[in-house]
Amino acid sequence: MRYREPVYRPPSEANSYLLPVTDGCSHNKCSYCAMYIAKRFSVRPLEEVLDDIDMAAQRMPRTRRVFLLDGDAMTLSAAKLVPILEALRANFPELQRVSSYTNAISVNNKTDEELAQLRSLGLTLGYLGLETGDEIVNERIVKGASIDDQVRAVQRAQAAGIKMSVMVLLGMGGRDRTREHAIHTGQVVSRMDPRYISCLCVTPVPGTPLHEQVEAGTFEMITPEETLEELRLLVENLELSGAVFRSNHASNYLPLGGRLPADKQRLLGAIAHAQAGNVPLKPEFLRGL
Repeated sequence: MRYREPVYRPPSEANSYLLPVTDGCSHNKCSYCAMYIAKRFSVRPLEEVLDDIDMAAQRMPRTRRVFLLDGDAMTLSAAKLVPILEALRANFPELQRVSSYTNAISVNNKTDEELAQLRSLGLTLGYLGLETGDEIVNERIVKGASIDDQVRAVQRAQAAGIKMSVMVLLGMGGRDRTREHAIHTGQVVSRMDPRYISCLCVTPVPGTPLHEQVEAGTFEMITPEETLEELRLLVENLELSGAVFRSNHASNYLPLGGRLPADKQRLLGAIAHAQAGNVPLKPEFLRGL
């Protein structure tokens, strides 16, 4: 396989075949993200991608899951994604799921018919990093799309049958927008009504604008205890038709999991239990990106 390091994928794609169709991220301006700062965005030639699929089929013929790299594989047009998805279906008879990172622009640039076509060819899951539902924070972190655009992208993808997993970053509002960030994020995720929700904690990474802001004192990180309060406000404001909820990423202080709305009160109870000091929070040396 031909990879340009570093390579990133969601935790739930640990057992998936990682297929590079693009390198880097076409936006690559989010203030908190260091994942692709060492890469220049480019689209891999179709011939190379198809060759990689052929090689993978020989080595891993029973592949069931494929994750399309890199930061926003869905930025490719439907016309460019179709032959890749067709090749995956032809080469992996046991294929169950194709997934990729997505963003609002890459989804909203496609018609409803194109999204439905991609779903029919096996693209059944997309990961979108909302990070915040607060418009002020959204502009600060240079997300590249409005909150409304992101809501529309998730709604349109799911209307086409593509399940969406939405990621949010606790602490992304800093101390000055912590409450607004948590409440508005819960409200916006509710509008999206995704099938999966993942909570992570913001971590300043050297080389990013966010790290520079922290060093300069213009961004004040919240404490672990304040992160719990954000998590409480977020969950409290979630009104969903049916979603898997997780806050078990390595960055989280309090690992949680459940289904919403069924487990909402249980999750809130677990948070309150931790806020009362009855559950130890994960120590810093055990946290990671």
